[in-house]
Amino acid sequence: MPPCPECGYGYDGLRRGDIAPALTALAGEQRELLAGQPAGRLREHPGPGTWSALEYGCHVRDVLRFQRARVLLAQSQQVPRFVSMRRDERAVEEHYNDQDPEIVAGQLDAAAILLAATLSSLPAAGWQRTGIYPWPEPAERSVEWIGRRSAHELAHHLFDQRRLLGGP
Repeated sequence: MPPCPECGYGYDGLRRGDIAPALTALAGEQRELLAGQPAGRLREHPGPGTWSALEYGCHVRDVLRFQRARVLLAQSQQVPRFVSMRRDERAVEEHYNDQDPEIVAGQLDAAAILLAATLSSLPAAGWQRTGIYPWPEPAERSVEWIGRRSAHELAHHLFDQRRLLGGP
């Protein structure tokens, strides 16, 4: 599969052994971005209906948390139906844009480390376990797909954040 047409990240080609290092490396870039900008700049909304760079950071943190829970659930149940993370509602309910960017950066980094460690500890059969993933349409997805998709979430939203902040 070709790289993402918007962000250019080629997540589909990641091998199992490359997923955990990609997660932690991309989380490190997210951490640096969130810790390296003034909070006011991170909270700016470029237009209606567009998240701020901080809101993207909170979203990615929560994606990583949800993905780890999904991986663990797939290990203990036969083809579980994963709940939606309600991304837009969660951003409002949890006041993403009011959170402390440095705390979010640390939480994001910790969530990536936990997901990477969970994936790294799986036996080969664990990577092939599946569940019904809710987005964009409900579909049966493997843990391996979840790992790759998580790396893409980090890369894609880093791309979004840099574009918002006017960086490379």
